[in-house]
Amino acid sequence: MEDGNLSDTSNTDISDNLESVKQISSAEESLSHGKKLLERNINCEIYGESFVNSSNLNRHTGKKPFQCEICGKSLHHKYQLVVHRRSHTGEKPFHCDICGKTFAVKSTLNAHKQLHTRKKNFRCKICGKSYTQNCQLVYHIRTHTGERPFHCEICGKYFFTNCRLKKHKKIHSGKKEFKCEICGKFFLDNSQLIVHKKTHTGEKPFHCEICGKCFMNNFRLVAHKRVHTGEKPFFCDLCGKSYFSNANLKRHKLQHIGKKEFHCDTCGKSYFNNSELKRHRRKHVGEKTFHCEICGKSFFDNCNLIAHIRSHTGEKPYRCEMCDKSFVCKGDLNTHRRRHTGEKPYCCETCGKSFVCKSALTKHKRTHTVGKAWNNKGL
Repeated sequence: MEDGNLSDTSNTDISDNLESVKQISSAEESLSHGKKLLERNINCEIYGESFVNSSNLNRHTGKKPFQCEICGKSLHHKYQLVVHRRSHTGEKPFHCDICGKTFAVKSTLNAHKQLHTRKKNFRCKICGKSYTQNCQLVYHIRTHTGERPFHCEICGKYFFTNCRLKKHKKIHSGKKEFKCEICGKFFLDNSQLIVHKKTHTGEKPFHCEICGKCFMNNFRLVAHKRVHTGEKPFFCDLCGKSYFSNANLKRHKLQHIGKKEFHCDTCGKSYFNNSELKRHRRKHVGEKTFHCEICGKSFFDNCNLIAHIRSHTGEKPYRCEMCDKSFVCKGDLNTHRRRHTGEKPYCCETCGKSFVCKSALTKHKRTHTVGKAWNNKGL
């Protein structure tokens, strides 16, 4: 009987406790609802509209009370400031458990995850490449057609996407807010800073599964893979020649117009692009900032360092598709290919003789100057 009474007592206690929990929950809901009603009483003094919280009111009025102490940018609410700060620090706390990619914002991670699960229903009729979204396909097709609908009103340059146009406009403003804490160099945006930091750490997380070569970012890996596949989606509308990357196409087009806009203020020599000019200037100052970790030899630019390292490793990634011969650098492969095609693009303006490579032309030109020197002695 005692056990039965104990059981009845326990059931009564449980019922009482459940009723208490319901009452507490109901009270909490009332408080929460009351709080929301109070918050909704935040009124706009101009239009009289009511808002749930001060953040929504700030967005409505255009008020930006939260300021970044690093660059001075102002934002509507605190969460935006937290996310914005990550663009300076490089912090990316949201991690994709499928591919390992990290993101600064959770919503961006969620959108990214869909790329792994979504079907790629949007297919390019030109090259067969498929995409998960139609907008991605539209951007891709522009690499084939050369269409650039986004126009910079300052310099007249055109771009494939609005995102690239916005990034380009920062060049005109000259505002470089993103600072490298290692060397003090400033950059236009955080993506440039992240890539730059990897030059200090040597980090190359993007790996080619075909040859094992590693890269600092995915963009360079994608361009590199085209060397293996032979895909050249960037076409010159003047001569029909195709290239692995848009940068190579741009460089090629400058040769058609013969425009060398970048001039060395020391010797007056001109170049097609700024990177070539920077490389040249190092020769004047004797600056060799790229060092080989194996033998300690130094170089003016990273390209020469990479080619040199291959002399230690024996790596020859550039293969001729006509005879299967391999080369350390792309320039050597291009020169070699001309021996198959018979192309001789380097012409002597004195006698009209043509050569496969520039070094052969330079060597030949000396025969003219030596001849002149002997004639002068004879006189």
